[in-house]
Amino acid sequence: MAVRWYLRYGLSYRDVEELLAKRGVEVDHVTVYRWVQRFTTEFVSAARPLRHVPGRRWFVDETYVKVAGRWTYLYRAIDQYGQVVDVWLSSRRDRSAARTFFTRALATGSVPVEVTTDSAPAYPRVLDELIPTALHITGQYANNTVEADHGRLKARLRPMRGLKRFRTARTLAAGHAFMQNLRRGHYEIATDVPAQHRLRAAFDDLTLAI
Repeated sequence: MAVRWYLRYGLSYRDVEELLAKRGVEVDHVTVYRWVQRFTTEFVSAARPLRHVPGRRWFVDETYVKVAGRWTYLYRAIDQYGQVVDVWLSSRRDRSAARTFFTRALATGSVPVEVTTDSAPAYPRVLDELIPTALHITGQYANNTVEADHGRLKARLRPMRGLKRFRTARTLAAGHAFMQNLRRGHYEIATDVPAQHRLRAAFDDLTLAI
């Protein structure tokens, strides 16, 4: 429940501590942090076999995230259905980072026929190397879909008092993507449950799995 609340809502670890206390659960906010760091990846892994294969039109972009006072680059891709294909946090914005991101994204089982990016010079070389058959689209407004989707992650980050560790930032980015996909119905989990109860039921099922 603590992990679900933290990933779903714009809460700090202290907020979750307070909400749990109101339910009679006494736990320190540092423990909540440790739960989120440990169990987020386990929830994501347990749900992976039930995830829908992403669509074949991808929108890819990077957004800036400050970690320990330094700007880092969060690569994100969504498909035409709004499913987050993958996320990858990198300290650099270069060909190596783009290659790592696309290699990870392709491991989801989908090979896109169309990839929309900005005009960063790293993308053409990487796409020619990894997905030579894909149509590569660039343009001033072509990537508005994923740029607008960045806003949901930024809204989640806003209540936090900065990200202190690279690992913490990666876990949060992956957990946010997982929660977004779960809410949008991109997993075969709790599909027979009313939408307002789906997250709770899904996390109950996944808790048993891990």
